[in-house]
Amino acid sequence: MKFTDGFWLMRDGVQASYATEVRDVRTGDGRFTAYAAVKRVERRGDTLNSPLLTTDCFSPAEGVIGVRTTHLAGTRRTGPHFALTGTDTTAGHVHRDGDVVELTSGSLAVRLNTAEPWTLSFRDADRREVTSVGRKGTAFFTTGDGAHHMAGQLTLGVGEQVYGLGERFTPFVKNGQVVDMWQADGGTSSDQAYKNVPFSLHLSPTGAYGVFVNHPGRVGYEIGSEAVGQMQFSVEDQALEYYVIAGPTPKDVLRRYTALTGRPALPPAWSFGLWLTTSFTTQYDEETVTSFVDGMAERDIPLSVFHFDCFWMREYQWSDFTWDPDVFPDPVGMLARLKERGLRISLWINPYIAQKSALFDEAAANGYLVKKADGDIWQWDLWQAGMGLVDFTNPDASAWFQGKLKVLLDQGVDCFKTDFGERIPTDVVWHDGSDPERMHNYYTHLYNQVVFELLEKERAIGEAVLFARSATAGGQQFPVHWGGDCWSSFGAMAESLRGGLSLSLSGFGFWSHDIGGFEGTPDPAVFKRWLAFGLLSSHSRLHGSSSYRVPWEFGEEAVDVARKFTKLKHRLMPYLYGVAAEAHAAGVPLMRPMLLEFPGDPTARTLDRQYMLGPDLLVAPVFAADGDVEFYLPEGTWTHLLTGERVTGPAWRRETHGYDSLPLYVRPGAVLPYGADEQRPDGDWIDGLTLLVAPDAHDVTVTVPDQHGRQAAAYRVTRDAGSGAVAVATSEGVPEPTITEL
Repeated sequence: MKFTDGFWLMRDGVQASYATEVRDVRTGDGRFTAYAAVKRVERRGDTLNSPLLTTDCFSPAEGVIGVRTTHLAGTRRTGPHFALTGTDTTAGHVHRDGDVVELTSGSLAVRLNTAEPWTLSFRDADRREVTSVGRKGTAFFTTGDGAHHMAGQLTLGVGEQVYGLGERFTPFVKNGQVVDMWQADGGTSSDQAYKNVPFSLHLSPTGAYGVFVNHPGRVGYEIGSEAVGQMQFSVEDQALEYYVIAGPTPKDVLRRYTALTGRPALPPAWSFGLWLTTSFTTQYDEETVTSFVDGMAERDIPLSVFHFDCFWMREYQWSDFTWDPDVFPDPVGMLARLKERGLRISLWINPYIAQKSALFDEAAANGYLVKKADGDIWQWDLWQAGMGLVDFTNPDASAWFQGKLKVLLDQGVDCFKTDFGERIPTDVVWHDGSDPERMHNYYTHLYNQVVFELLEKERAIGEAVLFARSATAGGQQFPVHWGGDCWSSFGAMAESLRGGLSLSLSGFGFWSHDIGGFEGTPDPAVFKRWLAFGLLSSHSRLHGSSSYRVPWEFGEEAVDVARKFTKLKHRLMPYLYGVAAEAHAAGVPLMRPMLLEFPGDPTARTLDRQYMLGPDLLVAPVFAADGDVEFYLPEGTWTHLLTGERVTGPAWRRETHGYDSLPLYVRPGAVLPYGADEQRPDGDWIDGLTLLVAPDAHDVTVTVPDQHGRQAAAYRVTRDAGSGAVAVATSEGVPEPTITEL
């Protein structure tokens, strides 16, 4: 929210109170508390009739410093609250030397000089200032409507760029933007977002750091868009808490942030294969589904998951979790027949209960639906007629919801698409007394958690996977997330990628999107280009709204492209699942913006039409029918995976590709484990393994995981300095791989 009118004036009706000078500091075990007046105190009378801001500085984990500023402390701290998993009360150490008090945690420190005007200076291990809170950086504002806002400002250094803040489809670099954390079902073509995460990643010429605002409700950001040298964040509350997270690299920031808010679970290997759906409003029954599955098999396009979208249930009754008997009279038999063909099954669900559903009366009678202040059940007709909302703050409601889903799991369903969860009302009363404004964004976290925990219980840890649309901070623990409703165009394809890259810099390890676009029917050129992009993403799903997405609907060439890239992804699984295990263990995403791998390359910092798939594969999707694509290669000799062509960077590159190709380059010095099984993503990755060795790979250790993410084999690849010959040392009991030089 903007409070000022330019640099000198305040907006009409706004009153500002800024921390101005320190009146007292109290130190404790690993923390200090500073009391700041909001004006200069020149005499005793100045201490009367004037606010005092309380700022606590503490460390919840190594390399993380928290700052909590409070105006009126008597306000109840109603939930929900982000569940921080990595807190350590011994992480910080306080030192005071005269007027200077400093809190140090790992490589990060915050310094306060009590004799100077109010300033908090954050410094790295080399004592360089990372960012600071200046004379207007700690404040509260009151507005003409009686609202009370707490605000913080952190300086943006020269050349500093800001990323993340969830899955945002606006420009990748967030400098100059106004961003509101508020869940919305706004598609991919607006500034609204399905996944709002109050975490920003900052990269400057001197290093990286992160900022996490610990508030689940509406957080307003002004990123160099009000005070152009500052990032401001504000909440309508009496207190504001945020964490500055140390680097020095972007990967270090993500490791620390996800240690604090939760690491992604490891999705099962089968989920990395191709998903095919019925699409949304299309006509389908078992005969249709069978024809799709037969068509994929006849065309030799490997298929891993079949998804039934909304109309597996009866119209006007979403959700009742009951198969439409007129369309699917034998669901158990149908699922068994599909599973005999090696397929996993996904079902669409949402947390809304339509009035016509038999479950509405059951939920209403037991108090499982969200209510208004007068005790009536909250309802509206948007999406489903008379729908109510399951109250997941009620443990009995959560157990009831899980019980309905368990019936489907017992029928043979493997996973769920947890759609919706964004349009959550604020004029309601929650079972546990949660604040409605704070619950608006957080609701989706409870929804996905309830479903994911059921899957882990019924299917086992490591076998649970969602296809979720909405999320907030911590939601990365329940993968996978997809990019929501996009148009069937090249522009929407590019904006989807921007959103996914922003989400990956917000702590999310796995991300997908609707191949071909959701709304409308894609031109065959769009569909074929999107196929290559989609099958070189974390997870890959063919899905649409009012038209099918089976490849033969778009011509025989589309069939060839789908076949080629599905099989390629399967052969890449020994590499991809190792990267997935890293995302699970360390919080570094599978799809990586270029800056994550090349933070010291200034050109890499703004690139949003290409990415690294893990550390060693560069992917540049083609966003044009004619195959023209412009992309950037960092320093070194890169090798095209499909053609073997070598290109030396740093260099901008313009290429033209047919539909069966795209820029797909192996990083200099890499050794890529490449499987033999083209037909499934969860085959035996060691059997018939090939190691693809880049020209300048000299002494590289490569590991291949098992399907639990543990190391199954290790290989040390060396090159003779004189002859250039490649040798490999294999871990005990593992077959020798084939060595192929790129």
